[in-house]
Amino acid sequence: MIDVYLTVWSGYQMIKPKPFHDITTWKCGLEGHQHHYSFPQNTRDTEDKGDAECCVSQHAGPLRGPAYEGQRTQETQSQGEEQQEAQLRVVGPDNRSFPVSEENECHNSSPKNFMTLLPGSLALKAINTTIVFPRTQEIQRTKVMPNAVCRSMQDHSEGRPMKVREHRKQRVKEKSSRKLSSELLALTIGVFLYLKKMNATTAVIHVPNKDAAWKMSEVIAGLIFMGLLLAFRAADGAAEREAPFCQILGSLEFPLLSKEGDVMIGGAFSIHSKITQPQLSFTEKPTRLTCSSVNLREFRFAQTMIFAIEEINKSEFLLPNVSIGYRIYDNCGSTLSSMRAVMALMNGDEWTVGKSCSSQSAVHAIIGESESSSTIVLSRTTGPFKIPVISHSATCECLSNRNEYPSFFRTIASDLHQSRALAQLVKHFGWTWVGAVNSDSDYGNNGMAIFLAAAQEEGVCVEYTEKFHREEPEKLMKVVEVIRKSTARVIVGFLAHVEMNNLLEQLSLHNITGLQFIGVEAWITADSLVTPTSFSVLGGSLGFAVQKASVSGLDDFLIKDFWETEFKCKETNGATMTETPQCKEKNDLIDLKDYDDDVAELRYSSNIYKAIYAVAHSLHSILKCFKSQGCDHTLKVTPWQVVESLKQVNFTIKNGDQVWFDSTGATVARYEVVNWQRGSDDSVQFKPVGYYDASLPPGQKFVLKTEAIIWPGEKTELPVSVCSERCHPGTYKVLQKGKPVCCYDCIPCAEGEISNSTDSNDCKKCPEEYWSNQNRDACVLKNVEFLYFTEVMGIILVFFTLFGALLTLTVATIFLFNKDSPLVKANNSELSFLLLFSLTLCFLCSLTFIGRPSEWSCMLRHTAFGITFVLCISCVLGKTLVVLMAFRATLPGSNVMKWFGPAQQRLTVLTFTLIQVIICILWLIINPPFPFKNMKHYKDKIILECALGSPVGFWVVLGYIGLLAVLCFVLAFLARKLPDNFNEAKLITFSMLIFCAVWITFIPAYVSSPGKFTVAVEIFAILASSYGLLLSIFAPKCFIIVFKPKLNTKKHLMGKMGSN
Repeated sequence: MIDVYLTVWSGYQMIKPKPFHDITTWKCGLEGHQHHYSFPQNTRDTEDKGDAECCVSQHAGPLRGPAYEGQRTQETQSQGEEQQEAQLRVVGPDNRSFPVSEENECHNSSPKNFMTLLPGSLALKAINTTIVFPRTQEIQRTKVMPNAVCRSMQDHSEGRPMKVREHRKQRVKEKSSRKLSSELLALTIGVFLYLKKMNATTAVIHVPNKDAAWKMSEVIAGLIFMGLLLAFRAADGAAEREAPFCQILGSLEFPLLSKEGDVMIGGAFSIHSKITQPQLSFTEKPTRLTCSSVNLREFRFAQTMIFAIEEINKSEFLLPNVSIGYRIYDNCGSTLSSMRAVMALMNGDEWTVGKSCSSQSAVHAIIGESESSSTIVLSRTTGPFKIPVISHSATCECLSNRNEYPSFFRTIASDLHQSRALAQLVKHFGWTWVGAVNSDSDYGNNGMAIFLAAAQEEGVCVEYTEKFHREEPEKLMKVVEVIRKSTARVIVGFLAHVEMNNLLEQLSLHNITGLQFIGVEAWITADSLVTPTSFSVLGGSLGFAVQKASVSGLDDFLIKDFWETEFKCKETNGATMTETPQCKEKNDLIDLKDYDDDVAELRYSSNIYKAIYAVAHSLHSILKCFKSQGCDHTLKVTPWQVVESLKQVNFTIKNGDQVWFDSTGATVARYEVVNWQRGSDDSVQFKPVGYYDASLPPGQKFVLKTEAIIWPGEKTELPVSVCSERCHPGTYKVLQKGKPVCCYDCIPCAEGEISNSTDSNDCKKCPEEYWSNQNRDACVLKNVEFLYFTEVMGIILVFFTLFGALLTLTVATIFLFNKDSPLVKANNSELSFLLLFSLTLCFLCSLTFIGRPSEWSCMLRHTAFGITFVLCISCVLGKTLVVLMAFRATLPGSNVMKWFGPAQQRLTVLTFTLIQVIICILWLIINPPFPFKNMKHYKDKIILECALGSPVGFWVVLGYIGLLAVLCFVLAFLARKLPDNFNEAKLITFSMLIFCAVWITFIPAYVSSPGKFTVAVEIFAILASSYGLLLSIFAPKCFIIVFKPKLNTKKHLMGKMGSN
């Protein structure tokens, strides 16, 4: 029998003479043996934060200064080999040594386990020993030599970068290859010796054909040997190709608060609100980010999460036999820290997870984060792994995209509703000129974009839109300068509470006060903004806040229970406290233990409470839990199952609020409208003055109590913020060139147009029968114009009408009383009386043209005018013919008079008049005159007149009168030189001359005269022509009859004729 011994390694030495500073001791253990190893702090920083690397060296000379010597020996009784027992001793400055006590567990996760030792040289002596590598349990199991670390230390001493990880992986491969190669080599040699032994056996037993058997055994041994060699090479190559462990890249992130449970829920909050980024030299790995400024508001969120989980763990109805654990991380208000937190939530805090890197995440759901930008980082990272993320205050509308964020939920509404409600709020108070400031983040940029679009629809103008980030003080100063120079008195601040706090500090510093701030839910109720000087800037602010929802038991837990259970601190009175030795946290939180002023304003806590219960109800459904039987622990819960179950949850928490998620993963938008007011004790109060509920019908969503609002400066008068003063009724807005639409001039409305509202964009034209009043703010009925009897012109015309008729009757009376006188007889008394009658009708027909036109008056006035004037002209024409015929009859042998006697004269007058009557009848039948409202000639009044109906009929009537008048004028003109003391031919000629002159001038005057003056012209023409006929024909005769009766004798008439 041959024993094969394979020596893998022995006796590595390395001396590091350079001193190391800030040496930290890590306690590590392997297979029940615990040892202390020292390592330089800068070595850990250069490779990986928190990564302890142990260096092994053998020191041949004396140690100088404080040094550490590690030695492990093993004693074995087999084969007589003697080895020493494992031991670790510390050598001090006086060269005295003492053993280091061993621990039961390996703790490298808490700062309290770090011990800083004195500077000095490092020398670790190891002979055939196994060194522990923290974070690499798989390497521990394979007992890899510290050769990798020693190689890295050699690299460091020679000025090259330390590559511990690369050397470690190479060492793992070498170790695996050597182990497998040794086993295959031993197996090969064993097979060869076995075959040789079999050959000897065949010789003793005297097997026939021994030579053939020996040759065959040699062939078989050769084939087996060759096969084993091929297997050896294949196994060696496989060991070279793959490493037998999966480890985390980078340093571990440990939770701030944690508790183990059957199912785990992660949390991410900005418990610190400020972060300091290191300077980047790009020559070495950056140091960790430094967090500062504790945010109590976010810390309360973490407390609420723990409260809800503990409440569920105590419940007998929800997850009765399943415990929920939690891992809460602090992202320090930075997206950089958020990425580290989310990776830690998914990977856990184990250095290695075995041979496979594909496994379930460390948590089943994540609660957080508070800000949209950090939540986007969280959701984008967990999205591919379908890990549900439920945020309590991330309101960015961009998170509603289910294609990009399929596993995101939130117990708060999207900014889509809040941004539109902001625009409605600004419009409600008439603020059309506002400024806008937003955080330069996903939350601020998306929310402000929606607000600007909604403001434009509401007619609100934005003077400026500025944005800044909390880490950009230069941009913040620019925003302050813009606000100081602006004319807008209202500012819409779509800011996170950190940016709002920065802006508030600068506004207070520059004494910029008296502005009306319109806030969002992120800061309007943030108690961190309440400072002694903040009310001068933010007093009177209005904004939308998450509705208050009290959770029973939460207040007591936040104020007292949490500190006693989690921080192991008990208070003896309100001012002092006693800290137990087991207190886990630093004093910066414990100093704030008695601070409870903000508990009353916890608005987001109920959202966190709802989120935890939503996850619990989802798990309850997945695990098929029953109160009597409990939950099925054999079922494996995966995050994607939780995502699908969250889409179906619908439950009511103990305060009565219903919890469910819509298609975008959000809840119904419900906000309180709060107003910053000062209380009776000079404290700042967030007083509700209204609400907004998107689930209500239109018109009922937005309710405000304006009388309860206190404006900036503690005034009760509504502030004004406009680019231009409001345009009063009667004016309209005209945009100023090159300026926004809210900057305009107020221009009065034109005549006939009105604007009956303030800030009207245009004027409305009044209806056709209406006209604008003097102020141009109302339409009134137009003045209807026609010739009234009561107006001056009407009175004058009526007077001359009646006077003409009376004068005509007087002449008729004179003629009637003197009908037997020679003068009356000589002038054809019958035609004279008929003419006087027609003249009376002509005077009286003018009255039909005065007064409001009606259908009957319109038909009467034109027909009466036409017929009476034809009758009048026919009588004159008859008298003219009589004169001509009379002088013709005096000639010898003339027999004309018998053909033109009284009967023929009557027939002539009747015939001429009948023709006009027929024309008028046809006119009235075909298209009669009618009342007409003429609105074209005057814009501000209506001319009520008689439309002609048929203009042809009117002009035919008028033309017929003119024809008779011209005929009469011609005949009278021919008879003007006939001998007669009272030759009527001259009088008729003169009268016809007046008649024709009047009506010739009437035509252009009639056409050009507007409104009632048209009627007046027509009446004047009638009266003038009537007076012309009356006075021209009858005035000389009446003068003789009345004043010269001696001339009214036949002798006188005959004597005159004789002398002629």
